[in-house]
Amino acid sequence: MAIGSAQPAVSGSLGFDIDSQLSAAQVTSFVQQGYKFCVRYVPLSGAPDSTDLSAAEVETIIAGGLALMVVQHVSEPGWTPTATLGTQYGSTAADAVQAAGVVPGVTLWLDLEGVASGVPASDVTAYCNAWFAAVSAGGYEPGIYVGSSAVLAADQLYSDLNTQHYWQGAGDVPAVAYRGYQMLQTLYDNEIDQDRITEDFLGGLPTWMIG
Repeated sequence: MAIGSAQPAVSGSLGFDIDSQLSAAQVTSFVQQGYKFCVRYVPLSGAPDSTDLSAAEVETIIAGGLALMVVQHVSEPGWTPTATLGTQYGSTAADAVQAAGVVPGVTLWLDLEGVASGVPASDVTAYCNAWFAAVSAGGYEPGIYVGSSAVLAADQLYSDLNTQHYWQGAGDVPAVAYRGYQMLQTLYDNEIDQDRITEDFLGGLPTWMIG
């Protein structure tokens, strides 16, 4: 039985992404601090480990009053994307969020950063679009986090990728031509990165799971 629903995120909402499981006490503390949502992680391959999103944690987050989105881990810097890898990783991500009880329609983010030097933009595009297709087939809304060493330029991010959801990483990253970003990340401390929802230039917003 679903414990929440997929809804458009609210522009201006403050949230955070974190690479560890949240307890009920932590969720309560974040809500009291004014946070409205969190972004949690799922694995690249294999079974989730103790830091990855679980079904029990989804219930804790939603029951505690935070909205939820999900991002997949990224390989260590210097990795090489391929279309085959995109399909593999995207399928793993969709399966993991489904297993955790995340309702269909929620935005699931691809973390694009740390790509090896010299990789052609066409290979990055093929990887991303294969990932998006696998996530869409699983029933989720694909989005992309653009971090450092993402290879793609502003026009390529907009025109070559099959997604409508863009999350700007902290630091010096390219703009997204015409559309802009729907979520902005600011480095906060060693535990969390702070994020804020913002309607993009075309009126787009990501989708979160909320109780």
